[in-house]
Amino acid sequence: MKQATVDIPDRPKRLVVLRFSALGDVALTVPVILAFLEAYPAYSLTVVTRPIFSPIFANIERVNVMEAELEGVHKGMPGLFRLFSSIRELQAETILDLHNVLRTKVLRFLFGFQSNRFKAVDKGRSEKKALTRSANKVLKPLKHTTQRYKEVFEALGYSFGLGSTQTLPSLKMPQNILDTSRLEGKVIGIAPFAAHEGKVYDLRRLEKVIREINAQIDCTIICFGGGNKEKSAIAHWNSTYPNCINLIGQVAFEEELKVISNLDLMLSMDSGNGHLAAIFGVPTLTLWGITHPFAGFAPYGQPEENSLVADKTKFPLIPTSIYGNTCPPGYEEAINTISEEEIVSKILTILGIKA
Repeated sequence: MKQATVDIPDRPKRLVVLRFSALGDVALTVPVILAFLEAYPAYSLTVVTRPIFSPIFANIERVNVMEAELEGVHKGMPGLFRLFSSIRELQAETILDLHNVLRTKVLRFLFGFQSNRFKAVDKGRSEKKALTRSANKVLKPLKHTTQRYKEVFEALGYSFGLGSTQTLPSLKMPQNILDTSRLEGKVIGIAPFAAHEGKVYDLRRLEKVIREINAQIDCTIICFGGGNKEKSAIAHWNSTYPNCINLIGQVAFEEELKVISNLDLMLSMDSGNGHLAAIFGVPTLTLWGITHPFAGFAPYGQPEENSLVADKTKFPLIPTSIYGNTCPPGYEEAINTISEEEIVSKILTILGIKA
């Protein structure tokens, strides 16, 4: 008797993307992932990242998140081997390392350096060193980080276009925000903080910006950031300006993303919140102190004029580092060479409001 045959469906085409941190760098994977999925509808992706960043990918179809608990079950060599085993079980077609750090290099070693399955991003370290050194500085725009990510896909044979329109749709505003706050006029986000002092605009001067915006625009201002110290530093804004809402430490990251996606404009330092706004297509104005958009980390899809930079005639060593962790004496004040008037004027221009 002839035995009946059973059709076995093809294994789904899956890619794995590694990017554990930091917030802005993780956010910058989104436009590239969206462009890839649009070009390759038969594929799905698994993003391996820290648990805190999972909400960034929660609403992207054909994307799953594998949480890398690097301080927990995936800590140290035994933990990395467990993570390697979990990734291997996915039987991915290729693995794209968009981080290229020690942990991902260990994973690459465990996969046996299979060139047809594993490719790492070229961070352009020599170019970035030339951009940030004090002597013989080479001040020129480097590749944007999204382009570097895209080139990893291309090296593995995947070809697709990447413009400035690969953004996420707005999410539903959290009901608790709507219940407790009156969102009137233009909704403007302000992220006043960053990881390093040389990237933070003087809060007293930023308050002048808020005061002037209030005088000229019917608006609601929402402040973003993290930590009790940051929350207390601007707590008086909430009481001084009735239309100013301080969300720092008030809502979960997932809810914060929903609020950010509904902004009319985000004013941010060179920090993660600017990147989060940009991947939702929100017009984003960034202030740059000792870092510089030439390093390739400007928010995705934003015009060059939306980056206000410090005065290089007064502070010629800018950029002093890529991430802002190297700051020569006195350079903490570089960002404050951007005037309050310039910031207000740019906000009005972006919002299409005549002064």
